[in-house]
Amino acid sequence: MRIVVIGGTGHIGTYLLPRLVQLGHDVLNVSRAGRPPYRETGIWSFVEQVTLDRAAEERKGTFGDAILHLDPDAVIDLICFTLESAQDLVRTLTGHVRHYLFCGSVWVHGPSVNVPTTEEEPRHPFGEYGIQKAAIESFLLAEARERAFPVAILHPGHIVGRGWAPLNPQGHFNPAVFERLARGEELILPNLGMETVHHVHADDVAQAFCRVLANWSAAEGESFHVVSPAALTLRGYAERMAQWFGKEARLSFKPWDSWKQGVSTDEAAATWDHIAHSPNCSIAKARRLIGFAPRYSSLEAVCESVEWLSDHGVIRV
Repeated sequence: MRIVVIGGTGHIGTYLLPRLVQLGHDVLNVSRAGRPPYRETGIWSFVEQVTLDRAAEERKGTFGDAILHLDPDAVIDLICFTLESAQDLVRTLTGHVRHYLFCGSVWVHGPSVNVPTTEEEPRHPFGEYGIQKAAIESFLLAEARERAFPVAILHPGHIVGRGWAPLNPQGHFNPAVFERLARGEELILPNLGMETVHHVHADDVAQAFCRVLANWSAAEGESFHVVSPAALTLRGYAERMAQWFGKEARLSFKPWDSWKQGVSTDEAAATWDHIAHSPNCSIAKARRLIGFAPRYSSLEAVCESVEWLSDHGVIRV
């Protein structure tokens, strides 16, 4: 197929586009600045690069037409964040593409009730990002039911891989947390450290997109969690990371109101967002319908990221 990927040089696209090329597809990457992927290999010479500023084109009302002009059989949208953006693109693509794959987020769920959470749980999102992703999902599934729009939706967890800092055991993104664990220093966790985070390696997300294309009859009109086989508690995450560094974790705990005083405002906000959600999602549906088989556990995916950070001097261990 001729596949247009919107936003294909970020976390997911770095792994997805080479997979699509190796499967024999003609692949076009639409991006604003033409930045290189996190892992640039020779296979990227087979990807056609298209420079297009989505926000600017949407303001002019021409983005959908620009994508349609590329004559895609399938569109994979990795950077759609508002309902209006999705509505404009779908309006143009309807009747002209065989497949539209949308990248959502496990943030569509809001706080967990039953865990592991399935895709069938009612949506109670909070925060602008989760609210918008849930609204887009609702719109797309309605389009699939009512107008047979050929859509499938994938909801990744906390994406990790070589090239960027993973969500850490304190629930934010400061890589210095890993240095503390590597040195055997005390690490203070909020509350009892029993809130959960759910990582996924970017290559496993890429795998899921390819599985959807290969199993379209089962995937069309459906949404799927794309996460590792199991979530981690903050406490268990810290303990296992310390062990990976060859250390014994020295953990202590403080109530949230006390804990947040010891970190920056941005770190506290990120941690609150993550522990308030505490995602713990099931991949049973994705296993059953599209054959999703993640290669990485949460810890394995994080360790690969941390190893890259160490190799490149971002952290010193």
